[in-house]
This record gives sequence, structure tokens and C-alpha cells, in this order.
Amino acid sequence: MRGLVIAFGFLTRIPMPAVQWDVRAQAASLKWYPFVGFVLGLIFVLAAWCLRHLDPLPAAAVMLLVWVAITGALHLDGLADSADAWIGGMGNRDRTLTIMKDPRCGPAGVISLILLSLLKFSALTAFVGAHSVRDWFYGSLAWQLILPPLLARTALVALFLTTPYVRENGLGAPLRGAPALGCRIALVIAIIATCAFMLTGLKALVAALIVGVLWRRATMKRIGGFTGDTAGAMVEMIEAATLFALLL
Repeated sequence: MRGLVIAFGFLTRIPMPAVQWDVRAQAASLKWYPFVGFVLGLIFVLAAWCLRHLDPLPAAAVMLLVWVAITGALHLDGLADSADAWIGGMGNRDRTLTIMKDPRCGPAGVISLILLSLLKFSALTAFVGAHSVRDWFYGSLAWQLILPPLLARTALVALFLTTPYVRENGLGAPLRGAPALGCRIALVIAIIATCAFMLTGLKALVAALIVGVLWRRATMKRIGGFTGDTAGAMVEMIEAATLFALLL
């Protein structure tokens, strides 16, 4: 169960008991990533319930604040670093990887954070606020907030199973030894859970698949694989894409 604790400890800011983060336990944590996404989704649904009497704009702002705070802006950092590296790297692999390691945030990174936050905020206005109790239980979109974090973290499992990790000593290096069988089972369970939402789940799944495949293709072409930063960028892009897909 150390893998479960490590998965929550790495992907969230939820307090967890102290455990030893050895390579074996870190590798075992990968299969728990979809479950972490599911729990995050439940927390977002609960937050939407608590904000149901507010108007949509302030409710969405608080929801976005909760979203960033509970994940520690981990994936937003990857998005900013990837944006800076993609533009500053000018198509060169080594230059792209070098810029990605720079802790400073350049103009491209700042703009990417602003634009993605605006996208999420605008989408969240449709999911939260101004609902009566009856409408919330029988007609609210808020229950669908389970899907974006679930699918985004499920995509991380698929990424590690199908794509080379290019940094020898990066944060994600221990995950390369994750048991393939456990990860595949986690993928199947996550897809089944998504399909339980029927057409809504299918829309979100298609959106996540399109973004994941396109971004994987881009990283393979540029750097021959992926890094922790590009994986974080993928999480943010999938979350935004699935939020908008759910509104279609």
C-alpha cells in the first residue's frame, strides 16, 4: 500500500502518512494514478456542492482555487516549462531539454498559465453555482467533474506504458519500472468507470484521447519521448479539453 500513499503524496497536497519512497514503491505508485484522479474528482464534486448557492463566476473562481491548491500546481509548472521550452527550443532537442530544466518562467510560460486558467475558469462557470438542491441532484453538471482529473491521470499511466522517458534521473525515472500488468488493469478500470457516464463519458474519453495522442506525437518528434514537465502539461491540457467536451 506504500504505492498508494506515494501516489497521493506526489500528485496531491492531501496529508499522507510518512512512508519510505524507495524505487520499488515509487514504481508501484503508477497504477494508483487513476484512483487518485477519481478521488480528486469526488473532492471537486463536493466543492461544487458547497458552492452551489453562489453565482457562477465567484463559484468558478473558488473552484479553480481549490483545483490548484489541492494539486499544488504541480502540473501547471510542467505546462509553463514546456511552453517556454517549445518556443525557446526552436526545434532543437538539446536546447528544448535545457530550457525545460530552467526553474525560471518566461513569457511563453506565463501566457500559457493565464490562457489555460481562463479556459478552465470559463468552463467551470457551467458546472458550479446557482443550483437549487433539486436541480443539483437531478440536473447538475457537477457530477461530471469526476471525469477530467480521472482521465488526465489515467493518461499518465498510458504515457509511461507507451513512450520513452528521456531523462535519466528525472522525477519520473523510477516509474519506468512500474508493473505493466497492474497498470493495464488500472487503465481498464478507469475506462469502465468513464463509460459508466455513458455518452458524457464517451465525449470526455474522446477528447482526452485526441489531446493525449497529439501531444505524445509532438513530444516524440521534438525530444524523442517525454519528461515530467511534458507529462504535467498533458495533464493540464486534457483537463481543459475534457471540461469543454462535457459542455458540448
